[in-house]
Amino acid sequence: MTLEVTVWSVFFYALLTALATGLGALPFLFVRDMSRKWMGVSNAIAGGLMLAASFGLIYEGVSYSLVRVLIGVLLGLLFILWSHRVVERYDHLKLTATLKGVDARKALLIIGIMTLHSAAEGIGVGVSFGGGETFGLFISLAIAVHNIPEGLAISLVLVPRGVPVWQAALWSIFTSLPQPLMAVPAFLFVEFFRPALPVGLGFAAGAMIWMVFSEIIPDALEDTTPNSVAVAVTLSVVAMIAFQIIFGG
Repeated sequence: MTLEVTVWSVFFYALLTALATGLGALPFLFVRDMSRKWMGVSNAIAGGLMLAASFGLIYEGVSYSLVRVLIGVLLGLLFILWSHRVVERYDHLKLTATLKGVDARKALLIIGIMTLHSAAEGIGVGVSFGGGETFGLFISLAIAVHNIPEGLAISLVLVPRGVPVWQAALWSIFTSLPQPLMAVPAFLFVEFFRPALPVGLGFAAGAMIWMVFSEIIPDALEDTTPNSVAVAVTLSVVAMIAFQIIFGG
């Protein structure tokens, strides 16, 4: 028996995908000491996870439209370059008691990028429910599982900089709140949102790729050796790709 898909059920399942992001902070409940070398490795792992996730977005978007994905990537790159210039003007920016100045600016950029990324995924959830409950549930589950390592990537940047684990979990969930907010209108107006989906996926991917190579990897190289960074990035990229294939289909 197939249940009728409603606005509330779409919102509920999309909300669960957002809450799953917070699970990425759980490993830090067992990590106490954060040396500079660990900070470098953490940044490298976060960069690898974000890099693999960005190419996953591009691959997903290409199934809709190659041209629109490429346009989205270019728009995302231009947007993050503009955002970076704007954020750099705020020398005394403060996000938490421990995140101030340069660290706060970098954290804000990462949180902003991951939030944009979640908006595109929220559209994906809503559009998928337009194809029926079974397909919508499958996509929601796949995105929820994918959100866990994305929450880990966010926490890998925040926790080593002194942010408490519970706050890192909340920030991770915050970045995914656009998923339930965008899923509902995408479900209601599926034919309108479907053409915009590949642009949104490419947009998030372009911004994330820039962030990895402009901010995350250079930070990692300041705290640990190039060899350690290369190993951490390679293993995290492979792990994320395997995760996406195994749980995303």
